Amino acid sequence: MSTPHHPVAIVGAGLGGLTLARVLRVHGVEAAVFDLDASPEARTQGGMLDIHDDSGQVALRAAGLYDAFLAHVHAGGQATRVLDKDARVLLDEPDDGTGGRPEIDRGELRRLLLGSLPEGVIRWGAKVTGARPLGAGRHEVTLADGGSFTTDLLVGADGAWSRVRPLVSDARPAYTGISFVETDLPEADVRHPVSAEVVGGGMLFALGAGRGFLGHRESDGSLHVYTAVEAPEEWLDGIDFTDTEAAKRAVLDHFDDWDKSLRALVADAEGTLVPRRIHALPVGHRWDRAPGVTLLGDAAHLMSPFAGEGANLALIDGADLGLALVAHPGDTEAALTAYEEKMFARAERSAADSARSGAMLFRADAPRGLVDMFTGGGPDAGGQGLVGADVSGPVPSA
Repeated sequence: MSTPHHPVAIVGAGLGGLTLARVLRVHGVEAAVFDLDASPEARTQGGMLDIHDDSGQVALRAAGLYDAFLAHVHAGGQATRVLDKDARVLLDEPDDGTGGRPEIDRGELRRLLLGSLPEGVIRWGAKVTGARPLGAGRHEVTLADGGSFTTDLLVGADGAWSRVRPLVSDARPAYTGISFVETDLPEADVRHPVSAEVVGGGMLFALGAGRGFLGHRESDGSLHVYTAVEAPEEWLDGIDFTDTEAAKRAVLDHFDDWDKSLRALVADAEGTLVPRRIHALPVGHRWDRAPGVTLLGDAAHLMSPFAGEGANLALIDGADLGLALVAHPGDTEAALTAYEEKMFARAERSAADSARSGAMLFRADAPRGLVDMFTGGGPDAGGQGLVGADVSGPVPSA
């Protein structure tokens, strides 16, 4: 049998890859998307995302999905609370409906993008294991099931541990020094009223030196919490996450002197605890133009989640790449050059902001830096606003 050929092949059916496929389709260009998951429901998609008016929302407009997005916005989700380790409320900003970063459930946004593409565009259960150049910008891509295909344009939208990235860069994500443990408290107002009051209606930052709780209320009334700890990379390996109660105790050992209401975000959680190590590519990661291949989203510029940019950058990367290809018909290299020039500059700024925000959140006087940033006082004021950390997506683990 002859090897299948696809003029445009996108590896990864995350937010960025789906946005690219959708924008191309809006302009009459077909693309094939390959994803390792067996189906769209194969794994959970995380919690809430704040979609920025200068990036994610721009992308959704380009995809013709902005009005549909607004129908799924979580009212009140932009509210923000900042607490110290004694649960003292240092900042409590309500969502008055005028903010530029409305919240949406990541799963809802992904379903919106999936529903905008016809059946058959996405090849589920297609795990890419590698790719090699064939010359003249063409590539052959191999799959875990032994199959393969060729393409004129290969786009790596396959996340932190991209199988496409080695074609353009030898960079690999490095551990940032922060580990997360995810917990959930469903039906919070009824089953976990104390935690519901602590988190409030939107995003919670409860911070101290080298640790903290980052949580948000989801559209279904549940609470999703990330317990953050500055720790060696191997710290999570020493915790048995198959024993939920023992895992809770191991995590809470780092919060002995914290208020009971904050410790309850872990102690009272339901279901399994999920460990996450936070990795990042070097700030300013870029590559020389390689014919017929490029990257977007985390594959291109994985960064820590502390500036709320990850999902937004994936969305705008996908839209910008699609529009660049449409603007340069018959000249893929010109399109990729134009796309990468814009993407590299934008990603470097955001990655630097994310790294600075991460250092500020967990420094010795935390949460002072975050409060100063929100209120316009102190050395952190005037920088990029951390209005809602993008910690709701799948954070890669080693």
